[in-house]
Amino acid sequence: MIETASLLAVLPELILTGSGLVLMLIAAFGGDRSTHAVNWLAVLALLAAGLSLCTSMAHGPVAFDGLVRADAFSVYAKALIYGAAGAAILLAPRFFATGGALRPEYAVLIVFAAIGMGMMVSAGDMLTLYVGLEMNSLASYVLASFMRQDEKSSEAGLKYFVLGSLASGILLYGISLLYGFTGSTAFDGIAIAMGDGVSKGELFGLVFVLAGLAFKISAVPFHMWTPDVYEGAPTPVTAFFGSAPKVAAMGLMVRVAIEALGPAGLDWQQIIIFVALASILFGAVAAIGQTSIKRLMAYSSINNVGFALVGLAAGTPAGVAATMSYMAIYVVMTIGAFACILQMRDADGKPVDTIASLAGLSQSRKGLSAAFAIFMFSMAGIPPLFGFWAKFLVFDAAVAANLTALAAFGIAMSVIGAFYYLKIIKTIYFDEPAAPYEAKGGAVENIIMAACAIVIVFGYLLNPLLDKASAAAAASLF
Repeated sequence: MIETASLLAVLPELILTGSGLVLMLIAAFGGDRSTHAVNWLAVLALLAAGLSLCTSMAHGPVAFDGLVRADAFSVYAKALIYGAAGAAILLAPRFFATGGALRPEYAVLIVFAAIGMGMMVSAGDMLTLYVGLEMNSLASYVLASFMRQDEKSSEAGLKYFVLGSLASGILLYGISLLYGFTGSTAFDGIAIAMGDGVSKGELFGLVFVLAGLAFKISAVPFHMWTPDVYEGAPTPVTAFFGSAPKVAAMGLMVRVAIEALGPAGLDWQQIIIFVALASILFGAVAAIGQTSIKRLMAYSSINNVGFALVGLAAGTPAGVAATMSYMAIYVVMTIGAFACILQMRDADGKPVDTIASLAGLSQSRKGLSAAFAIFMFSMAGIPPLFGFWAKFLVFDAAVAANLTALAAFGIAMSVIGAFYYLKIIKTIYFDEPAAPYEAKGGAVENIIMAACAIVIVFGYLLNPLLDKASAAAAASLF
C-alpha cells in the first residue's frame, strides 16, 4: 500500500501530471484556439508545483522505499527547473506569431518535460533516474522539431533524437553493469557495494553512466549535438534547452556522483576533471569564429558546464554548493540572454540571429543594448556582475580541495572566453549601424529581460539567501 507521505513527497509531479492530462484534453477539444489559455494554465500549473515543494519536503527525505528523494537538493533544483520552464512558455507566443503558428501542444510538452526533470533530480534509484530522463528526452525531441515546416528545426529534432538515443543506450548499459556487479539499482545499495573497493566491472559501469549523463549536460566529448540543435530549434525552445534541462542533468550527475558513487570518489573525480577541462577549453575556443548568436550560445553553454563541473570535481559540500549556485545564476543569465535574442527582429518583424545584425544597435535600441551588455559581461565573469560570483565560488571550492591547477586553468580560459562575449558588445556599441531592428520589443520579453538584468546587477544582495539555500541543498547529499 502506498503511504500518504510518499504521495506528498511527489506532490509537485502529481500536480503537473494532472495538469498535463487536463491541458491535453483542452488542446484536443479546443484546437489552436485554446493555445493562449493552455499557455497560461501551464504556467499556473508550474507555479502551483513550485509552491508545493515545501510540502513535499516536509514529510521526510525518502519516499517509495528509496526510489524518490524529497530533500533540500531536489527542492532547490526543481525551483530552478519550474521557473525556467515557465519563462520558456511565456517567451514563445510572440516568436511563433511570425516564425510559425504556436500550437497548444508546446506548453503541454514543456509540462511533461518538467515532470521528467523533477524525477531526475529526485531520483534515489537508477530506475527512477532512467524513467525521468527518458520522459524529459522524449518531450525534448518533439520540441526541437516543433516547427515542422522548417528544415532546420526538423533536422535539429532528428539529430537530437538519434544522438540522444545513443546516449540513453550508453547510460542504460552502464546501469546494467552497476546492477550486475553491485547487486542493486538503489543509490544507497551501490554505494555500500563500492565501499569494499571498486572492481573493474563497477569501474566500467561508472564510466558508462557518467558518459551518458555527460551527453545530457552537453559536456565535451559528448557535446556534438548542441550547436546544431541550438541553431535549428525554435528560439524559445533553445532558451528552454539552455536552462531547465541543464539544471536537471547537472543535478542528476551531482546526486549520482555523491550518493551512488561516493566511495569511488577518486575514480570519478578524474573523469569529471577531464570533462571539465575539455569543456572549458573547447567552449572557449570554438565560439570565437561563430557568426550565429544561437550557435555562440551553444558553445557558451558547453563552456559554462565545464565551469560548473569544477565545483563537482572538488567532491566536497562546498564544491556541490558552488555548483548549484553556479547553475542558479547561469539559468538567470541564459533566460535573460535569450529574451534579448528573441528581440533580434528586422524591420518587418522576422527573427534574425546573425551577430553582424547587432551592429550599431545602441543607437536605436538603448535598453536592449544595455541588457545585452549586462548578460554578456556577466557570462564573461566580469565583476561586479553576478556571473563573476558564480565563477569565484567554483574556483574557491576547487582551491580548497587542493585542485589549484584546475582552478588556474579555468581562470586562464575565462580570459579566452571573454573575447567572444566582448565581441558582441563591441559590435553593438562600436560598429557601423546595420539594417535597423523593429522599433520596440514585446512586453513579456521586456519584463523577463529586465527582471533577469536586475538580478544580475544587484544579485549580490541575494547572496545570503543563495548561499544558505545552496549549502542546505549540498548538505542533504552528504
